[in-house]
Amino acid sequence: MVYQLYSSLHVEEYQLNQEKKLVQHLEDLKLELQPLEKIKLELDIRASKRTNLVIWGGLGYMALQFGLLARLTWWEYSWDIVEPITYFVTYGSAMALYSYYVLTKEDYTNPGAADRQYLKFFHRFAKRKQLDIATYNSLKDKVAQVEQDLRRLRDPLALHLPIAPPLQQVEE
Repeated sequence: MVYQLYSSLHVEEYQLNQEKKLVQHLEDLKLELQPLEKIKLELDIRASKRTNLVIWGGLGYMALQFGLLARLTWWEYSWDIVEPITYFVTYGSAMALYSYYVLTKEDYTNPGAADRQYLKFFHRFAKRKQLDIATYNSLKDKVAQVEQDLRRLRDPLALHLPIAPPLQQVEE
């Protein structure tokens, strides 16, 4: 009875037609996305390089500050004179980090600041290259949705295929 209903509704044929439509739609989306992917890859590389440059610049600034304070402490003056200077340098650093918090509403962490800097550079470069990020993200979401639909359509349970056995864990 179920098989008759299944065959009279042409479920297999419908599934094949849906799969063809989805595959064609996926190919169209990927074709439309391809030039945007090339531009995005180029922008990723440029933004990563620029972010790396900023990170190394911060390290260079800290090394320069350390060297200057060390020189002032051991060669030019004594610790009694340099101590107030280091206090103000430290207090200035604390003010800079607090201003980061006030502006971004996030605690300062090195990975967070690097990600923020990367996104800032990426969006700046995307604006120069006229890459519409909203369109790119929309296309990526559509590709993901079509791929998910294809996975659901090709599911072994939907195709009445035997289910693959679960993977056995190797004992060591």
